[in-house]
Amino acid sequence: MELPKFILGDNTDYPNAIYVIHTDYPRFIINLEDDEVEWLEEFSKEDETELESEAENLIEAASAFYDREVSRYEE
Repeated sequence: MELPKFILGDNTDYPNAIYVIHTDYPRFIINLEDDEVEWLEEFSKEDETELESEAENLIEAASAFYDREVSRYEE
């Protein structure tokens, strides 16, 4: 079974949080309420440098995924 690239997450302990989980490398969870990112990978210094621009694109993609999902719920 192949997982979707992004998954919405919810937790009643954090009612204002909007979690999006990225399941591909580099895996992370972002809270769109405050843009806090929790990386689920460990990176070397070289990886960190290479991932800086990719991370920005992935965070934008996570936000676009959330917007798309919310618009589908509203339909």
